[in-house]
Amino acid sequence: MPVRTTRRRGQCGGDQQSAAVGSAGSAAKVALLTEKYGYDAAFNYKDGPVREQLAALVPEGVDVYFDNVGGDHLQAALDVMRDGGRLALCGAIAGYNSTEPPAGPDNLANVITRGLTIKGFTLGGYLHLAPEFTERMTGWFAAGKIAYDETVVDGIEHTVDAFLDMMRGANTGKMLVRVDAVPA
Repeated sequence: MPVRTTRRRGQCGGDQQSAAVGSAGSAAKVALLTEKYGYDAAFNYKDGPVREQLAALVPEGVDVYFDNVGGDHLQAALDVMRDGGRLALCGAIAGYNSTEPPAGPDNLANVITRGLTIKGFTLGGYLHLAPEFTERMTGWFAAGKIAYDETVVDGIEHTVDAFLDMMRGANTGKMLVRVDAVPA
């Protein structure tokens, strides 16, 4: 694992006592996770079953899981959660483009048998914390402790293409559409 002197353990999550593990859809993006964004380990979810890949990376289990994917990622996490573990769910992109209702996890009973806590949330429920977030994030940015990437597409006429590319994973980091300045 690379030695870090900056606050990048998976960017904002974790401390020096925890490990951050991530997934991405290409070898290049997996490399970004570990080499630039501070993850301790990562896997390409297109390389094989997520359940097997995640379990191999966290043989001692997981205490805290942040999910914005759902589907096979959530199911894999439920397999490796330690007793008393906590899961924060803020998205389910794996099912956003599905034409059929997604199947539920086949291991949901682990929530009961392991005493897990699952909490769903959206940004709107935490707007009262915006000043604290702004203060912390501003400091981290100023200190160079936050790494980021942007994919920029020029022209408002390319907005739909940019959105579709983002949903296909063709971007790296935030997908932005640059529009020309409105004449005064």
